[in-house]
Amino acid sequence: MLATLMTILKDNWQWRKQIARLALFDLVKKSRGAVLSWAWFFIKPGMYIFCFWFALDVGLRVGSGASSPDAPPYILWLSAGIIPWFFMQDMLSAGIDVLHRYPYLVNKIKFPLSCISTIFTSATMLVQLMLMVVLFIMYFACGMQFDAYLLQVPILLILMFLFWTVASILFSQLSAMSKDVANLVHAMSTPLFWLSGVLFNIKGVPLEWVQVLLQFNPITFFVTAFRGAFYEKTWFWDDPMACIGFATAFIITLILALFVYKRFNEEVADVL
Repeated sequence: MLATLMTILKDNWQWRKQIARLALFDLVKKSRGAVLSWAWFFIKPGMYIFCFWFALDVGLRVGSGASSPDAPPYILWLSAGIIPWFFMQDMLSAGIDVLHRYPYLVNKIKFPLSCISTIFTSATMLVQLMLMVVLFIMYFACGMQFDAYLLQVPILLILMFLFWTVASILFSQLSAMSKDVANLVHAMSTPLFWLSGVLFNIKGVPLEWVQVLLQFNPITFFVTAFRGAFYEKTWFWDDPMACIGFATAFIITLILALFVYKRFNEEVADVL
């Protein structure tokens, strides 16, 4: 497995320039033909955030009832969790089936399959970085001051990029062999949104075993960690159980990805 890992790292390094160009081309292709062009990368997330904010804070009064008078606005808490979710949602929808998304790279150019996952993750991360700029603007607009807790944001972005690239390598190979895998992950996308703490604080869950289980959910880890940086002012490594849970999920995903890559890498082109 170590040899497979070294092969993946070597391929990504040797093809890094092509990966960067194709990632930018993917973004241009998404915005091509639209009058508002790149603005759609912000409009759709903005509409989602507004709808959830209006329903939860204005309608149900969840934010107003749970926050103290001196706490930052609820929309900052909400946005700090939903904006990272947009990246993870794209990875759960298209990121786990990238080999069908770029079949010409597999059959014609003979692009390293692990690099194809990196292309999509890089393109999606570029959108996430633009949304992070918006989140920082919201942060300062809410009267918050720059502090040391924000320094963990780049670390979290790197961890998120690495984990979901590995997850994409794993599931894209399996999805190429069987469409049932992609269909299963797509079906799980909505339940994962509602059950992973994107819209609620997992510490408020009354069942302790559910809290422990959620610690092994990477989505919960990233949502909670970004909220800690922007809103609650905590370091993600101050929660050992959350770090252990994420590390466990990362290692298991990496081992499975290496095993599947070694097993099916040569067969994917024939299947596609």
